[in-house]
Amino acid sequence: MTPAELALEGPAPLRGRLRPPGDKGISHRALLFAAMADGTSRLARLADGDDVARTRGTLTSLGVRIVGDEGSVVVHGAGVDALREPAHVLDCANSGTTMRMAVGLLAGRPFHTVLVGDDALSRRPMARVAGPVRLMGAHVDGREGGDYAPLAVRGGALTGCRHELTSASGQVKTALLLAGLQADGVTEIVEPAASRDHSERLLEALGVSLTRRDATTVQVRAGAPRSFELDVPGDVSSAAFFVIAAAITAGSELVVEDVGVNPTRLGFVDALARMGADVTVDVRETRLGEPVGDLTVRAARLHGAEVTVDEGFIDEVPALAVAAAFADGVTEFRGVGELRVKESDRLAALEQELTELGVGVEAGADRLVVRGGAPHATTLKSHGDHRIAMAAAVAANAVAGGSTVRGWAAVAVSYPGFADDLAALTRAR
Repeated sequence: MTPAELALEGPAPLRGRLRPPGDKGISHRALLFAAMADGTSRLARLADGDDVARTRGTLTSLGVRIVGDEGSVVVHGAGVDALREPAHVLDCANSGTTMRMAVGLLAGRPFHTVLVGDDALSRRPMARVAGPVRLMGAHVDGREGGDYAPLAVRGGALTGCRHELTSASGQVKTALLLAGLQADGVTEIVEPAASRDHSERLLEALGVSLTRRDATTVQVRAGAPRSFELDVPGDVSSAAFFVIAAAITAGSELVVEDVGVNPTRLGFVDALARMGADVTVDVRETRLGEPVGDLTVRAARLHGAEVTVDEGFIDEVPALAVAAAFADGVTEFRGVGELRVKESDRLAALEQELTELGVGVEAGADRLVVRGGAPHATTLKSHGDHRIAMAAAVAANAVAGGSTVRGWAAVAVSYPGFADDLAALTRAR
Protein backbone atom coordinates (compact mmCIF):
# COMPACT_ATOMS: atom_id res chain seq x y z
CA MET A 1 0.00 0.00 0.00
CA THR A 2 1.32 3.46 -0.91
CA PRO A 3 2.17 5.44 2.25
CA ALA A 4 0.50 8.76 3.04
CA GLU A 5 3.87 10.52 3.38
CA LEU A 6 7.32 10.10 1.87
CA ALA A 7 10.44 11.15 3.77
CA LEU A 8 13.65 11.79 1.81
CA GLU A 9 17.19 12.78 2.82
CA GLY A 10 19.20 14.57 0.16
CA PRO A 11 21.13 15.20 -1.85
CA ALA A 12 21.18 11.60 -3.10
CA PRO A 13 22.74 10.97 -6.55
CA LEU A 14 20.95 8.58 -8.90
CA ARG A 15 23.15 5.92 -10.46
CA GLY A 16 22.40 2.80 -12.47
CA ARG A 17 19.66 1.68 -14.83
CA LEU A 18 15.88 1.99 -14.66
CA ARG A 19 13.07 0.39 -16.66
CA PRO A 20 9.96 2.47 -15.83
CA PRO A 21 6.43 1.01 -15.83
CA GLY A 22 4.64 0.63 -19.15
CA ASP A 23 3.54 3.76 -20.95
CA LYS A 24 0.20 4.89 -19.55
CA GLY A 25 -1.15 6.39 -22.76
CA ILE A 26 -0.18 3.38 -24.88
CA SER A 27 -1.63 1.01 -22.24
CA HIS A 28 -5.04 2.71 -22.39
CA ARG A 29 -5.05 2.58 -26.19
CA ALA A 30 -3.81 -1.00 -26.41
CA LEU A 31 -6.62 -2.21 -24.15
CA LEU A 32 -9.26 -0.30 -26.11
CA PHE A 33 -8.04 -1.41 -29.54
CA ALA A 34 -7.67 -5.03 -28.36
CA ALA A 35 -11.26 -4.92 -27.12
CA MET A 36 -12.43 -3.72 -30.56
CA ALA A 37 -10.49 -6.45 -32.37
CA ASP A 38 -12.05 -9.76 -33.33
CA GLY A 39 -9.53 -12.13 -31.79
CA THR A 40 -7.15 -12.61 -28.89
CA SER A 41 -4.51 -10.00 -28.06
CA ARG A 42 -1.65 -10.36 -25.60
CA LEU A 43 -0.34 -7.30 -23.79
CA ALA A 44 2.75 -7.33 -21.58
CA ARG A 45 4.02 -4.73 -19.10
CA LEU A 46 0.94 -2.55 -19.05
CA ALA A 47 1.11 0.52 -16.83
CA ASP A 48 0.39 -0.51 -13.25
CA GLY A 49 -1.36 2.63 -11.95
CA ASP A 50 -5.02 3.10 -11.12
CA ASP A 51 -5.74 5.07 -14.32
CA VAL A 52 -5.16 2.11 -16.62
CA ALA A 53 -6.94 -0.19 -14.17
CA ARG A 54 -10.02 2.03 -14.68
CA THR A 55 -9.92 1.50 -18.43
CA ARG A 56 -9.59 -2.25 -17.92
CA GLY A 57 -12.51 -2.19 -15.47
CA THR A 58 -14.63 -0.18 -17.90
CA LEU A 59 -14.05 -2.71 -20.67
CA THR A 60 -14.78 -5.62 -18.34
CA SER A 61 -18.08 -4.00 -17.36
CA LEU A 62 -18.92 -3.76 -21.08
CA GLY A 63 -18.48 -7.50 -21.47
CA VAL A 64 -14.87 -7.77 -22.63
CA ARG A 65 -13.05 -10.76 -21.16
CA ILE A 66 -9.60 -9.73 -19.91
CA VAL A 67 -7.48 -12.33 -18.13
CA GLY A 68 -4.22 -11.84 -16.24
CA ASP A 69 -2.50 -9.56 -13.78
CA GLU A 70 0.96 -8.14 -12.96
CA GLY A 71 0.71 -6.06 -16.13
CA SER A 72 0.45 -9.01 -18.53
CA VAL A 73 -3.05 -9.73 -19.85
CA VAL A 74 -4.91 -11.54 -22.58
CA VAL A 75 -7.80 -9.59 -24.12
CA HIS A 76 -10.47 -11.71 -25.78
CA GLY A 77 -11.79 -9.22 -28.31
CA ALA A 78 -15.02 -9.97 -30.13
CA GLY A 79 -15.57 -6.70 -31.99
CA VAL A 80 -17.57 -3.69 -30.83
CA ASP A 81 -20.87 -5.41 -31.68
CA ALA A 82 -20.23 -7.77 -28.77
CA LEU A 83 -20.10 -4.96 -26.20
CA ARG A 84 -23.09 -5.00 -23.86
CA GLU A 85 -24.90 -2.42 -21.79
CA PRO A 86 -23.31 -2.26 -18.31
CA ALA A 87 -25.43 -3.12 -15.29
CA HIS A 88 -24.09 -0.19 -13.27
CA VAL A 89 -22.38 3.16 -13.67
CA LEU A 90 -18.75 3.07 -14.80
CA ASP A 91 -16.42 4.70 -12.28
CA CYS A 92 -13.44 6.36 -14.00
CA ALA A 93 -12.15 7.66 -10.62
CA ASN A 94 -9.35 10.14 -11.44
CA SER A 95 -8.75 9.00 -15.02
CA GLY A 96 -9.67 11.65 -17.57
CA THR A 97 -8.17 9.43 -20.27
CA THR A 98 -10.58 6.62 -19.42
CA MET A 99 -13.62 8.91 -19.45
CA ARG A 100 -12.81 10.77 -22.67
CA MET A 101 -11.83 7.69 -24.66
CA ALA A 102 -14.79 5.72 -23.34
CA VAL A 103 -17.12 8.39 -24.72
CA GLY A 104 -15.68 7.73 -28.19
CA LEU A 105 -16.00 3.96 -27.82
CA LEU A 106 -19.58 4.17 -26.51
CA ALA A 107 -20.73 6.75 -29.08
CA GLY A 108 -21.47 4.00 -31.59
CA ARG A 109 -23.05 1.50 -29.20
CA PRO A 110 -26.87 1.36 -29.09
CA PHE A 111 -27.28 1.36 -25.34
CA HIS A 112 -27.14 3.64 -22.30
CA THR A 113 -24.02 4.14 -20.16
CA VAL A 114 -23.23 6.51 -17.30
CA LEU A 115 -19.62 7.54 -16.62
CA VAL A 116 -18.71 9.02 -13.24
CA GLY A 117 -15.47 10.21 -11.65
CA ASP A 118 -14.03 11.57 -8.44
CA ASP A 119 -14.30 15.22 -7.42
CA ALA A 120 -11.22 16.23 -9.42
CA LEU A 121 -12.37 14.48 -12.60
CA SER A 122 -15.85 15.95 -12.20
CA ARG A 123 -14.27 19.40 -12.52
CA ARG A 124 -12.40 18.62 -15.74
CA PRO A 125 -13.91 19.78 -19.08
CA MET A 126 -15.68 17.11 -21.13
CA ALA A 127 -17.46 19.24 -23.75
CA ARG A 128 -14.36 18.97 -25.95
CA VAL A 129 -15.22 15.31 -26.58
CA ALA A 130 -18.99 15.29 -25.96
CA GLY A 131 -19.66 18.02 -28.52
CA PRO A 132 -17.91 16.34 -31.47
CA VAL A 133 -19.50 12.90 -30.94
CA ARG A 134 -22.93 14.58 -30.77
CA LEU A 135 -22.26 15.92 -34.27
CA MET A 136 -21.76 12.32 -35.41
CA GLY A 137 -25.12 11.20 -33.98
CA ALA A 138 -24.45 10.13 -30.40
CA HIS A 139 -26.46 11.43 -27.45
CA VAL A 140 -24.31 12.69 -24.58
CA ASP A 141 -25.54 14.60 -21.57
CA GLY A 142 -23.93 15.78 -18.37
CA ARG A 143 -23.74 18.61 -15.91
CA GLU A 144 -23.85 22.11 -17.38
CA GLY A 145 -24.93 20.94 -20.81
CA GLY A 146 -22.52 18.04 -21.03
CA ASP A 147 -19.49 20.04 -19.99
CA TYR A 148 -18.81 18.01 -16.84
CA ALA A 149 -19.29 14.49 -15.46
CA PRO A 150 -21.30 12.50 -14.66
CA LEU A 151 -21.85 11.83 -18.36
CA ALA A 152 -24.72 9.83 -19.79
CA VAL A 153 -24.00 8.34 -23.22
CA ARG A 154 -26.56 6.71 -25.49
CA GLY A 155 -24.83 5.68 -28.67
CA GLY A 156 -26.24 4.74 -32.03
CA ALA A 157 -25.68 4.92 -35.75
CA LEU A 158 -22.84 7.38 -36.39
CA THR A 159 -22.00 9.39 -39.50
CA GLY A 160 -18.45 10.52 -40.12
CA CYS A 161 -17.78 14.24 -40.41
CA ARG A 162 -14.98 16.79 -40.22
CA HIS A 163 -13.94 17.93 -36.74
CA GLU A 164 -11.88 21.11 -36.36
CA LEU A 165 -10.63 21.02 -32.76
CA THR A 166 -9.91 24.25 -30.92
CA SER A 167 -7.01 22.73 -28.96
CA ALA A 168 -4.60 19.88 -29.61
CA SER A 169 -5.45 16.81 -27.54
CA GLY A 170 -4.34 13.23 -28.03
CA GLN A 171 -7.18 12.08 -25.76
CA VAL A 172 -9.91 13.86 -27.74
CA LYS A 173 -8.38 12.76 -31.05
CA THR A 174 -8.35 9.14 -29.87
CA ALA A 175 -11.98 9.35 -28.73
CA LEU A 176 -12.97 10.59 -32.19
CA LEU A 177 -10.92 7.89 -33.90
CA LEU A 178 -12.74 5.28 -31.79
CA ALA A 179 -16.06 6.80 -32.87
CA GLY A 180 -14.87 7.03 -36.49
CA LEU A 181 -14.08 3.32 -36.56
CA GLN A 182 -17.83 2.78 -35.98
CA ALA A 183 -19.19 5.50 -38.33
CA ASP A 184 -20.45 5.54 -41.90
CA GLY A 185 -18.18 7.48 -44.24
CA VAL A 186 -15.01 9.38 -43.41
CA THR A 187 -14.22 10.93 -40.05
CA GLU A 188 -11.62 13.71 -40.32
CA ILE A 189 -9.94 15.29 -37.32
CA VAL A 190 -8.05 18.57 -37.69
CA GLU A 191 -6.02 19.96 -34.79
CA PRO A 192 -4.52 23.45 -34.45
CA ALA A 193 -1.17 21.83 -33.63
CA ALA A 194 0.24 18.33 -33.62
CA SER A 195 -0.59 16.22 -30.55
CA ARG A 196 0.86 12.90 -29.44
CA ASP A 197 0.23 10.28 -32.13
CA HIS A 198 0.19 6.92 -30.32
CA SER A 199 -3.27 6.08 -31.65
CA GLU A 200 -2.34 6.73 -35.28
CA ARG A 201 0.82 4.63 -34.98
CA LEU A 202 -0.98 1.71 -33.37
CA LEU A 203 -3.98 1.78 -35.69
CA GLU A 204 -1.77 1.99 -38.80
CA ALA A 205 0.18 -1.03 -37.56
CA LEU A 206 -3.08 -2.89 -36.88
CA GLY A 207 -4.38 -2.46 -40.41
CA VAL A 208 -7.31 -0.04 -40.09
CA SER A 209 -8.20 2.40 -42.87
CA LEU A 210 -6.39 5.48 -41.54
CA THR A 211 -4.74 8.29 -43.49
CA ARG A 212 -2.52 11.02 -42.08
CA ARG A 213 -2.95 13.92 -44.45
CA ASP A 214 -0.39 16.02 -42.58
CA ALA A 215 0.93 16.49 -39.04
CA THR A 216 -2.37 17.89 -37.77
CA THR A 217 -4.99 16.09 -39.90
CA VAL A 218 -6.02 12.44 -39.78
CA GLN A 219 -8.86 10.56 -41.48
CA VAL A 220 -10.36 7.20 -40.55
CA ARG A 221 -13.05 4.90 -41.96
CA ALA A 222 -15.08 2.21 -40.23
CA GLY A 223 -13.29 -1.02 -39.44
CA ALA A 224 -11.77 -3.07 -36.66
CA PRO A 225 -8.09 -3.37 -35.76
CA ARG A 226 -6.63 -6.85 -35.96
CA SER A 227 -5.63 -8.67 -32.79
CA PHE A 228 -2.00 -8.23 -31.75
CA GLU A 229 0.80 -8.78 -29.27
CA LEU A 230 2.58 -5.86 -27.60
CA ASP A 231 5.28 -5.46 -24.99
CA VAL A 232 4.36 -1.93 -23.87
CA PRO A 233 7.39 0.41 -23.85
CA GLY A 234 8.34 2.17 -20.63
CA ASP A 235 6.50 5.42 -19.92
CA VAL A 236 8.58 8.43 -20.96
CA SER A 237 6.47 10.80 -18.84
CA SER A 238 7.30 8.74 -15.76
CA ALA A 239 10.92 8.53 -16.89
CA ALA A 240 11.07 12.32 -17.12
CA PHE A 241 10.94 12.68 -13.34
CA PHE A 242 13.99 10.44 -12.94
CA VAL A 243 15.81 12.12 -15.85
CA ILE A 244 15.30 15.50 -14.17
CA ALA A 245 16.19 14.13 -10.73
CA ALA A 246 19.52 12.94 -12.17
CA ALA A 247 20.09 16.18 -14.08
CA ILE A 248 19.83 18.35 -10.94
CA THR A 249 21.56 16.06 -8.39
CA ALA A 250 25.36 16.24 -8.46
CA GLY A 251 27.13 12.93 -9.05
CA SER A 252 24.22 11.32 -10.91
CA GLU A 253 24.55 9.15 -14.00
CA LEU A 254 21.44 7.24 -15.09
CA VAL A 255 20.24 5.14 -18.02
CA VAL A 256 16.47 4.80 -18.49
CA GLU A 257 16.06 1.77 -20.74
CA ASP A 258 13.35 0.30 -22.99
CA VAL A 259 11.34 3.50 -22.91
CA GLY A 260 9.07 4.95 -25.59
CA VAL A 261 10.88 7.70 -27.49
CA ASN A 262 8.04 8.87 -29.71
CA PRO A 263 9.08 12.32 -31.02
CA THR A 264 5.75 13.82 -29.93
CA ARG A 265 6.68 12.99 -26.33
CA LEU A 266 10.28 14.26 -26.18
CA GLY A 267 9.63 17.98 -25.82
CA PHE A 268 10.87 17.83 -22.23
CA VAL A 269 14.26 16.56 -23.47
CA ASP A 270 14.53 19.53 -25.84
CA ALA A 271 13.59 21.88 -22.98
CA LEU A 272 16.26 20.36 -20.75
CA ALA A 273 18.83 20.67 -23.53
CA ARG A 274 18.06 24.40 -23.76
CA MET A 275 18.69 24.57 -20.02
CA GLY A 276 22.11 22.93 -20.42
CA ALA A 277 21.27 19.35 -19.38
CA ASP A 278 23.35 16.37 -20.55
CA VAL A 279 20.71 13.99 -21.98
CA THR A 280 21.04 11.66 -24.98
CA VAL A 281 18.38 9.59 -26.76
CA ASP A 282 19.23 6.27 -28.44
CA VAL A 283 16.51 4.59 -30.55
CA ARG A 284 16.82 0.79 -30.40
CA GLU A 285 13.77 -0.59 -32.23
CA THR A 286 10.21 0.03 -33.40
CA ARG A 287 7.30 -1.77 -31.71
CA LEU A 288 3.90 -1.61 -33.49
CA GLY A 289 4.90 1.75 -34.93
CA GLU A 290 6.37 3.11 -31.68
CA PRO A 291 10.11 3.91 -31.45
CA VAL A 292 11.68 2.44 -28.32
CA GLY A 293 15.10 3.17 -26.87
CA ASP A 294 17.19 4.46 -23.97
CA LEU A 295 17.70 7.84 -22.31
CA THR A 296 21.09 8.56 -20.73
CA VAL A 297 21.49 11.53 -18.37
CA ARG A 298 24.37 12.92 -16.33
CA ALA A 299 24.17 15.70 -13.76
CA ALA A 300 24.99 19.15 -15.15
CA ARG A 301 24.75 22.77 -14.12
CA LEU A 302 21.52 24.18 -15.54
CA HIS A 303 20.60 27.70 -16.57
CA GLY A 304 17.33 29.48 -17.19
CA ALA A 305 15.59 29.38 -20.57
CA GLU A 306 12.37 30.26 -22.35
CA VAL A 307 10.23 27.18 -22.94
CA THR A 308 7.10 27.08 -25.10
CA VAL A 309 5.09 24.05 -24.03
CA ASP A 310 2.92 21.92 -26.31
CA GLU A 311 0.48 19.09 -25.62
CA GLY A 312 3.19 16.46 -25.99
CA PHE A 313 5.02 17.42 -22.79
CA ILE A 314 2.48 19.38 -20.75
CA ASP A 315 2.53 16.61 -18.11
CA GLU A 316 6.28 17.02 -17.61
CA VAL A 317 6.06 20.73 -16.70
CA PRO A 318 5.90 20.04 -12.92
CA ALA A 319 9.23 18.23 -13.14
CA LEU A 320 10.69 20.85 -15.48
CA ALA A 321 9.64 23.55 -13.01
CA VAL A 322 11.68 21.76 -10.35
CA ALA A 323 14.65 21.72 -12.75
CA ALA A 324 14.17 25.47 -13.19
CA ALA A 325 14.21 25.91 -9.42
CA PHE A 326 17.75 24.48 -9.34
CA ALA A 327 18.94 26.35 -12.45
CA ASP A 328 20.85 29.63 -12.57
CA GLY A 329 18.66 32.52 -13.72
CA VAL A 330 15.04 32.75 -14.80
CA THR A 331 13.01 30.15 -16.70
CA GLU A 332 9.69 31.06 -18.30
CA PHE A 333 7.20 28.40 -19.39
CA ARG A 334 4.61 29.58 -21.91
CA GLY A 335 1.45 27.88 -23.14
CA VAL A 336 0.73 26.12 -19.84
CA GLY A 337 -2.88 27.20 -19.25
CA GLU A 338 -4.08 23.58 -19.62
CA LEU A 339 -2.36 22.83 -16.29
CA ARG A 340 -5.16 24.74 -14.58
CA VAL A 341 -7.61 21.90 -15.37
CA LYS A 342 -5.56 18.79 -14.71
CA GLU A 343 -5.89 16.52 -11.64
CA SER A 344 -5.24 19.70 -9.67
CA ASP A 345 -4.66 23.31 -10.63
CA ARG A 346 -1.03 22.46 -11.26
CA LEU A 347 0.08 26.05 -11.79
CA ALA A 348 -1.29 27.07 -8.39
CA ALA A 349 0.20 23.95 -6.81
CA LEU A 350 3.63 24.62 -8.32
CA GLU A 351 3.53 28.24 -7.20
CA GLN A 352 2.80 27.14 -3.64
CA GLU A 353 5.34 24.30 -3.46
CA LEU A 354 8.22 26.09 -5.18
CA THR A 355 7.66 29.02 -2.83
CA GLU A 356 7.87 26.55 0.06
CA LEU A 357 11.26 25.48 -1.31
CA GLY A 358 12.43 29.10 -1.14
CA VAL A 359 12.29 29.74 -4.89
CA GLY A 360 10.80 32.80 -6.57
CA VAL A 361 7.84 31.84 -8.75
CA GLU A 362 4.93 33.52 -10.50
CA ALA A 363 1.99 31.69 -12.10
CA GLY A 364 -0.24 33.47 -14.61
CA ALA A 365 -3.16 32.37 -16.73
CA ASP A 366 -0.93 30.73 -19.34
CA ARG A 367 2.63 31.13 -18.06
CA LEU A 368 4.89 30.09 -15.22
CA VAL A 369 8.04 32.00 -14.29
CA VAL A 370 10.62 30.36 -12.01
CA ARG A 371 13.61 32.24 -10.60
CA GLY A 372 16.26 29.65 -9.84
CA GLY A 373 18.02 29.88 -6.56
CA ALA A 374 19.01 27.68 -3.64
CA PRO A 375 16.07 25.41 -2.72
CA HIS A 376 16.08 24.15 0.86
CA ALA A 377 14.67 21.14 2.69
CA THR A 378 11.04 21.52 3.72
CA THR A 379 7.63 19.86 3.88
CA LEU A 380 5.84 19.66 0.53
CA LYS A 381 2.31 18.61 -0.51
CA SER A 382 0.98 16.64 -3.46
CA HIS A 383 -2.35 18.50 -3.73
CA GLY A 384 -3.82 15.07 -4.49
CA ASP A 385 -2.00 15.06 -7.84
CA HIS A 386 0.40 12.28 -8.83
CA ARG A 387 2.67 14.49 -10.93
CA ILE A 388 2.94 17.19 -8.27
CA ALA A 389 3.82 14.43 -5.78
CA MET A 390 6.61 13.07 -8.00
CA ALA A 391 7.92 16.57 -8.75
CA ALA A 392 8.06 17.25 -5.01
CA ALA A 393 10.03 14.03 -4.48
CA VAL A 394 12.50 15.04 -7.20
CA ALA A 395 13.09 18.34 -5.40
CA ALA A 396 13.34 16.71 -1.97
CA ASN A 397 15.93 14.23 -3.26
CA ALA A 398 18.15 17.04 -4.59
CA VAL A 399 18.20 19.44 -1.61
CA ALA A 400 20.45 19.12 1.43
CA GLY A 401 18.69 17.74 4.50
CA GLY A 402 15.47 15.93 5.23
CA SER A 403 12.19 16.72 3.47
CA THR A 404 8.71 15.22 3.56
CA VAL A 405 6.10 14.91 0.80
CA ARG A 406 2.58 14.77 2.23
CA GLY A 407 -0.26 13.20 0.28
CA TRP A 408 2.18 10.76 -1.30
CA ALA A 409 -0.57 8.18 -1.94
CA ALA A 410 -1.57 10.25 -5.02
CA VAL A 411 1.23 8.54 -7.00
CA ALA A 412 -0.89 5.37 -7.14
CA VAL A 413 -2.69 6.92 -10.11
CA SER A 414 0.29 6.38 -12.42
CA TYR A 415 3.41 5.12 -10.62
CA PRO A 416 2.84 3.34 -7.29
CA GLY A 417 6.42 2.03 -7.27
CA PHE A 418 8.08 5.43 -7.74
CA ALA A 419 9.56 5.63 -4.22
CA ASP A 420 10.96 2.09 -4.44
CA ASP A 421 12.63 2.82 -7.79
CA LEU A 422 14.08 6.08 -6.48
CA ALA A 423 15.45 4.31 -3.38
CA ALA A 424 17.08 1.61 -5.53
CA LEU A 425 18.82 4.19 -7.71
CA THR A 426 20.05 6.31 -4.83
CA ARG A 427 21.30 3.29 -2.84
CA ALA A 428 23.47 2.34 -5.84
CA ARG A 429 25.80 5.30 -5.28
